[in-house]
Amino acid sequence: MLKFYTNPMSRGQIARWMLEEVGEPYEEVLVGYGPEMKSAEYLALNPMGKVPTLVHDGRVVTECAAICTYLADAFPAASLAPAPGDRADYYRWMFFAAGPVESAIMNRSMGWDPEGEKQAMSGYGHYDLTMDTLEKAVRAHPYIAGDRFTAADVYVGSQVGWGIQFATMPDRPAFHAYWERISAREGYQKAKARDNELIAAQSAQSES
Repeated sequence: MLKFYTNPMSRGQIARWMLEEVGEPYEEVLVGYGPEMKSAEYLALNPMGKVPTLVHDGRVVTECAAICTYLADAFPAASLAPAPGDRADYYRWMFFAAGPVESAIMNRSMGWDPEGEKQAMSGYGHYDLTMDTLEKAVRAHPYIAGDRFTAADVYVGSQVGWGIQFATMPDRPAFHAYWERISAREGYQKAKARDNELIAAQSAQSES
């Protein structure tokens, strides 16, 4: 059994997309921001007090990149991971997006870009270098790890999609082409429709 703790206005959208790609049934548990997400019951699952959290047969998995990787391995019939000997690009770009890309975008959004010697300490150098490297990666193949869609595209693609939507990434044709290709997938469309439905319901409830 898969139990999925999420909030539609969160990175839980990434995990939901991955769940839809896997195609296994799962139980959805909505967690509200504030006291509910910081409750003792929820903190026992995720001490960070954030979503998403996945529970599979009693095992807890947090962090979106970890959830994507875990689900690909737990349900191999979905073919969302390359063969073990072909995973160099798969792991490389999955965790490049979880590390340098996430850090570069968040730091810039908060008004800080490393300069001079601090670039060596930042782990990613600087924002422009990170974006240039990501652009080369999405241009190299139809998908981030080669010629077929994998769990890495769920995670990297989500970063690119949000980067386009919120203008936190440069407006480059390669990013748009990659996002258009992967966001057309049925799994993404189903996941997005469900989260949009939940967001609309939350908005209506807050207005009533």
